[in-house]
Amino acid sequence: MLPFALSSYTTDWLDLLVRWLHVIAGIAWIGSSFYFIALDNHLHLPEQARDAGEGVGGEAWEIHGGGFYHVLKYKVAPPKLPEPLLWFKWEAYTTWLSGFALLIVLYYVHAGSNLVDRSVADLSSGQAVLISVGLLVGGWILYDILCRTVGQRSELLLAVAAAYGSSRLFAPRAAYLQVGSMLGTMMAANVFFVIIPAHWELVRAKKAGREPDPLPGLRAKQRSVHNNYLTLPVVFTMISNHFPITYGHSRSWLILVALMVIGAWVRHFFNLRHVGVTAWWIPVTAAAGIALVAVLIRPASAPSVGVTPGKPATGSAQAGRGVFASAGCAACHTLRRAGAKGTVGPNLDAVKPSRELVVDRVTNGQGVMPSFKGKLSPQQIEEVAGYVSSVAGK
Repeated sequence: MLPFALSSYTTDWLDLLVRWLHVIAGIAWIGSSFYFIALDNHLHLPEQARDAGEGVGGEAWEIHGGGFYHVLKYKVAPPKLPEPLLWFKWEAYTTWLSGFALLIVLYYVHAGSNLVDRSVADLSSGQAVLISVGLLVGGWILYDILCRTVGQRSELLLAVAAAYGSSRLFAPRAAYLQVGSMLGTMMAANVFFVIIPAHWELVRAKKAGREPDPLPGLRAKQRSVHNNYLTLPVVFTMISNHFPITYGHSRSWLILVALMVIGAWVRHFFNLRHVGVTAWWIPVTAAAGIALVAVLIRPASAPSVGVTPGKPATGSAQAGRGVFASAGCAACHTLRRAGAKGTVGPNLDAVKPSRELVVDRVTNGQGVMPSFKGKLSPQQIEEVAGYVSSVAGK
């Protein structure tokens, strides 16, 4: 995709720095989202008649950092525009920009190995990148249209469609990140296109001396609530690339949908807590749901395929290389070495696995990678193990 190549060392540093920024900005954005939804849910009618007469719709007392805070929220706007006025937007923008940069560094630059899996869809690197970007833009447009018309819960429907569609287009690990990126784009676009413009409408109305229209504020509130419920599902997709037990399953899209729904369900528990409702059955059912998913996707326990130390691999190295490519191993283990353009092979920079270890991991998964038992024959497992160990020995 790019006219130049990035070394693995450069990529690692870009990964570290951009990911660090992404996490910091995400913490700030999610923290403010959690805080303001909790604050809204804790508001009660103002005690002072003067406050109610000036348009205050709710108030709350808080204690933090060694002091008391008295927070007032106006139904629409205060009689006089305050100065200075604090805005909450750059946390969202920085989170999205750093996340998109991370997507470029890790997936678009190395689309042929990290984004594309030809056993899933026969796409070129350019096609995969264009589809990915198109889905980010198209997902937001469709979501926005549904929100403005009939879709009060459109984000759930789109999450299901995104999970299924991405699983049919991209490498399994990339598919999870694609869904997270689409949801994150919707959240950031909510801030940029709906929430902040609604705030500006309030400010401009006050400056012009006219009564502000409450409708943009109500629409902004709706999108803020949507963002609040999407936070835990998006955080899961951010960390999912470390857990092939989920994305490596043959029904990975269903697993993703289930865990995202459970995440939003847990968020609902805390939102109810803020209004004084403690629904303990929500975390109980959420825990039961996670346990059910874990049981349903648990690989069958069986002894590893027998391996005699030092025994040569069954089949040719070419056969093992073919199994490595067709089984989807390249989605996580990709050769990035000088002069290896177009070559599919294992990334063994950090570890030199033995045939025994490869067979054990491929057969049983061991919780660190998907099990291919039942998908690959014992001979194919032997072939890929021989191939990987032979490359490791070079």
